[in-house]
Amino acid sequence: MAAACAGMEPAAPSSPAPPAPAAPSPASPSSSSPSSPAAAPGSAELVCAQGRNLKAVLCQRCGSRVLLPGAATFARRELLLPAMKKKAVAAAAASGGDVVREHWLVRDMFSFENVGFTRDVGNVKFLVCADCEAGPIGWHCLDDKDSFYVALERVAHE
Repeated sequence: MAAACAGMEPAAPSSPAPPAPAAPSPASPSSSSPSSPAAAPGSAELVCAQGRNLKAVLCQRCGSRVLLPGAATFARRELLLPAMKKKAVAAAAASGGDVVREHWLVRDMFSFENVGFTRDVGNVKFLVCADCEAGPIGWHCLDDKDSFYVALERVAHE
């Protein structure tokens, strides 16, 4: 987890934006490969044709607004995030985590409505809800000042 960010590069340079509108047939598994940059069937209704978030991004626990609609771009990147816990509890339990692959990519930290950052863990800071401190909901590498990843499966949308 504290490894250099270079080891967690995006799968392809075009990964921040999905192709044109979502495919109408998510039931055909042979038509798309797992490495395809297209949004998965579950996330297709969250991404507009330009690859941006259609809905507001909220904290799953308290409902606090993290991002406004259109503030982030869909991206595929395989990242290991620690298990989701409140910040005080997360410090006590350092083991366990999830590999997440679908994210909202935010290029400017001031685009966030409500997010907090953990202390440095190596060269990474984790993103948490600023109201209830639940997280991590995302990831930021200190080597790349303009990339903040929010895991789709760690947030709610409205």
